[in-house]
Amino acid sequence: MTEQGSAAAAQATTRLDWESSGARVAAFRTGDTGAPLLLIHSINAAASTAEMEPLRTRYGTGRRVHCIDLPGFGESDRSDRAYTARLMTDAIVRAANEICAIAGGPIDALAVSLSCEFLARAASENPLLFRSLAFVSPTAFTGTRTLRGPAGATRGKAWLYRLLRGPGWGAALYRQLTRPGVIRYFLERTWGSKNIDEGLWRADVLTSRHPGAHFAPLYFLSAILFSADIHDVYDSIRLPVWVSHGRRGDFVDYRQLPAFADRNHWRVTVFNTGAMVYFEVLTAFADEYDRFLAAPRP
Repeated sequence: MTEQGSAAAAQATTRLDWESSGARVAAFRTGDTGAPLLLIHSINAAASTAEMEPLRTRYGTGRRVHCIDLPGFGESDRSDRAYTARLMTDAIVRAANEICAIAGGPIDALAVSLSCEFLARAASENPLLFRSLAFVSPTAFTGTRTLRGPAGATRGKAWLYRLLRGPGWGAALYRQLTRPGVIRYFLERTWGSKNIDEGLWRADVLTSRHPGAHFAPLYFLSAILFSADIHDVYDSIRLPVWVSHGRRGDFVDYRQLPAFADRNHWRVTVFNTGAMVYFEVLTAFADEYDRFLAAPRP
């Protein structure tokens, strides 16, 4: 493990590099005391820890906060390899193990969108590493399709991945999808508004220019990172779970959520925002999250 100091948003941040399944995973720690908190960005063509900046800033003064770049994103390994739900899950487990070893106990963890599936699987398989789970705009609750396939199965199609990657045009396709105007378009759909966070837009444009940036997103676009057994995984969680999502934008269909949230260790909060709730109503989001964390454990 290597460490290097840096400064970010007036808070001291330490860079940590870990190895997981042969991939280098970059993590960034803010704060040296307080209860540990792990923050995990979403999965999209230009994802990175920049998505967690409001929460890192909010909690970095009183807690030991870790943000990780999942394999294929941000400052982590972006080599040409298979990017799977197992690879992402293992990276989260490695991070949780490292943080627990330092903190001496289980951690709170928060993930966004598709990464909620990876966090759920990590906690289902390693419940002693976690104290609580927070899912922001989680996937797999839309429509009516039941996702209870074979353990570890993917919803993706290998033929679609081969088509997207093609004989050399995968990188070209990615460049088209990550043009500044296209990134802005997708952020506006995520927000359900043109009033997006400009700092996140700039970070997305920069991170999408990294060498090898197209490899992991092609697995995302072909749905290989989506799990076919995720409803069984969600069902298996016995830890306290807080789900939050917004009412605007492309990610507002949660028809299946009541079937999972109708139990005493799940809690759901809906905000009048887009999918990146905490960018728009940070104080209200943090207040609700703090109440969840302070509630008696069921």
